[in-house]
Amino acid sequence: MQLVVARIGRAHGIKGEVTVEVRTDEPELRLGPGARLATDPAANGPLTIETGRVHSGRLLLRFEGVRDRTAAEALRNTLLIADVDPAELPEDPEEFYDHQLIDLDVVLADGTEIGRITEISHLLSQDLFIVERPDGSEVMIPFVEEIVTEIDLEEQRAVITPPPGLIDDSQAVIVSSRDEEASEPGNDA
Repeated sequence: MQLVVARIGRAHGIKGEVTVEVRTDEPELRLGPGARLATDPAANGPLTIETGRVHSGRLLLRFEGVRDRTAAEALRNTLLIADVDPAELPEDPEEFYDHQLIDLDVVLADGTEIGRITEISHLLSQDLFIVERPDGSEVMIPFVEEIVTEIDLEEQRAVITPPPGLIDDSQAVIVSSRDEEASEPGNDA
């Protein structure tokens, strides 16, 4: 099975290093020196990592055969793809690979069906489940402990306890700062 583990960013310096946007919880395992990665587009690879280091909070990689800024910049926006055994599990039992979560049924704690996970969107602050509902519409569910209370791989389901309005717009609670100001003592609005 192939998993996207990073996206190459801009060139760094003049000796062929590139910044990378890490898309794996295990960069030390997937992006270490000697790792040979497939690419998308395929014409840019495969690439073998020669060196890696962290600089100002960003991971910098240098690939075998990439020796200057021009060659490094040509790789910009290339996806790095690792071959992973489908039976392999993350070390932390509270972590999951995307392929384990795709196609899980999403249900409420009482068993009410919400839909099926079709995609995982990895954002800077959190991950989102993209869930296709039975009517074909989609809903985005933040993959946070307060909302996703259980992942049951044996039963192939994710149990959620959504806040009002996440699943059903008619239950949304709208709070306005104007309402708070008007209700404060001494404000005669």
